[in-house]
Amino acid sequence: MLEKEKFLLAYSGGLDTSIIIPWLKENYHCDVVAMAGDVGQGEELDPLYEKAEKSGAIKLYIEDLTEEFITDYVYPTLKASSVYENKYLLGTSFARPIIAKRLVEIAIRENCTAIVHGCTGKGNDQVRFELSIKALAPHMKIIAPWRIWDIKSRDDAIDYANERNIPIPVTKKDNYSRDRNIWHLSHEGSELEDPEIEPDFDKILKLVVKPEDAPDKPEYVEVGFESGIPFSVNGEKLPPVALLEKLNEIGGRNGVGIIDITENRLVGMKSRGIYETPGGSILFYAHNELEYLCLDKETYHYKEIVSKKFAELIYNGQWFTPLREAISSFVDSTQVNVTGLVKMKLYKGNIISAGTFSEYSLHDEELSTFGEDEIYNQADAEGFINLFGLPLKVQALKNEKLKDKK
Repeated sequence: MLEKEKFLLAYSGGLDTSIIIPWLKENYHCDVVAMAGDVGQGEELDPLYEKAEKSGAIKLYIEDLTEEFITDYVYPTLKASSVYENKYLLGTSFARPIIAKRLVEIAIRENCTAIVHGCTGKGNDQVRFELSIKALAPHMKIIAPWRIWDIKSRDDAIDYANERNIPIPVTKKDNYSRDRNIWHLSHEGSELEDPEIEPDFDKILKLVVKPEDAPDKPEYVEVGFESGIPFSVNGEKLPPVALLEKLNEIGGRNGVGIIDITENRLVGMKSRGIYETPGGSILFYAHNELEYLCLDKETYHYKEIVSKKFAELIYNGQWFTPLREAISSFVDSTQVNVTGLVKMKLYKGNIISAGTFSEYSLHDEELSTFGEDEIYNQADAEGFINLFGLPLKVQALKNEKLKDKK
């Protein structure tokens, strides 16, 4: 009898990965080791050991990746000011490479012959996982059941689980596809697939209160940064995990961080999703405010171009690429002086600037004042405008000559 292969499954305990374990055992001569990457899902991970065992796994790893996720993936993206399509703060996107990295490490440790994931053939995550695995373990076999099995929908998957008495966290009435980590919570599927339908936030939201239900009094919050990295909230120095948890709590109770976007997936279709990103929204806003003060014009404008490309690379699963690493090196060089304090007023879903300070600020009140100053000679502007507008003047004169010839 052939020796059993050993497969490593990227396991969340959700609908898809719950049914993949028995499906693999029914269709392959294999044992299944499961691995869940803890990137701050909270209570979701508590029942996984029992669930994985009941589903047929021989072993489950739950790997604590939360702090590394923030410092090595969230912070580089925050420093790059990278947002996908002007809305999406990349919460799922940059969680995939760190999980894939640990999958590869455990697969090698366990002598697994394949890594299995539960991503659908329509989504972005299949690309993110597989590109990361290819970059880190180019000879590793990858199995994606959604691309080869007979199950065609989430309802089919629920039926498959019920037939085998596999515990799952969804029903046909509550059939959202959700992904949670310390940075955000995403919601897709069900009635959200129709962009015309207003989301039922009473049913959907888990981290953030509805803006209309937030307090009637604004709350002020101050975030401190050093070289582009946040280190304090309201004057209290906090380590990365505690800092983000604190901002999630503050943003959540003030209705901050609800994002509704119909985004362009990498595979070519549009997809509507609701994202809750309370602490992340505060951090991005604060970081941008500080950069307005501390970056010179040319660097800031060029960084805007780079930021968009960086976001696309992350969204498209290209974290472990030379270009992403090169952009990160450039971004790091721009952040040396992005140090200071940003105060914000939070009110019913809004973030409003309430003052920014940095000893590296390039704003010079004496230079930009509307009052009298002895630094800037306003007469110099005439020569500047003449030179700056010279190409326009030359073109206009040429047009006049051509017009006269007709």
